Amino acid sequence: MTVSFEELDYQDTPLGAISLRRRSEPRLEGRVLYEVKLGEEFLMSSLFTVAETRLAELGLAALEGEGLDIVVGGLGLGYTASAVLHSPRARSLLVIEVMEPVIRWHRQGLVPLGPELTADPRCRFLQGDFFALAGSSHGFDRTRSDSRVHAVLLDIDHSPGHWLQPGNAGFYTEAGLRSLADKLHPGGVFGMWSNEPPDPGFAAVLAGVFRSAQSHVVDFPNPYTGGDSASTVYLAHKA
Repeated sequence: MTVSFEELDYQDTPLGAISLRRRSEPRLEGRVLYEVKLGEEFLMSSLFTVAETRLAELGLAALEGEGLDIVVGGLGLGYTASAVLHSPRARSLLVIEVMEPVIRWHRQGLVPLGPELTADPRCRFLQGDFFALAGSSHGFDRTRSDSRVHAVLLDIDHSPGHWLQPGNAGFYTEAGLRSLADKLHPGGVFGMWSNEPPDPGFAAVLAGVFRSAQSHVVDFPNPYTGGDSASTVYLAHKA
């Protein structure tokens, strides 16, 4: 018998109750979907992953050279991290995730990309607060003598103005982004996913901190509406 709905895990965290669900979608010919909820809010679904993948693809395409060290903020279902690892130019990947259950889902193989990520020796998970690390005086990775990286790719908050936690707001200011830029090599890239259209105000803040900044609209099919939906990927280049 096919299970139409199954809650794979439910845990209380300092940010609220988080759950991982697997269900078949009759409207999509029974396709199996994985979904994550924080409280009553949907965080992510395996149905909509185009923009998360494009975040990694655009970020890596904007970099030159080989032997790239990458940080991804937010593990989620692993699609941004997986896209980074698909590039042979990626030398190392540090994925920072604040919620321990999300990391455990990957290590236990409860989500489809978990075995792929955990088997790749280039990939490490760090349980921690990305925003606290971005604002710190040290780098993201204290195990390296030079803790600067070539790219930081962020997929945590819904948008620059819609945060999962109010404390994240300071990151999206000039001071917060300057601290982040200090952790990039010269010529490095900061990329960020947003679920909303390009925000001219945030783009202006990016342009004031980095050498250049662009907003890329990523369209993807939405089978529920019968049309397309869109997300935004911001890319900023350090001088």
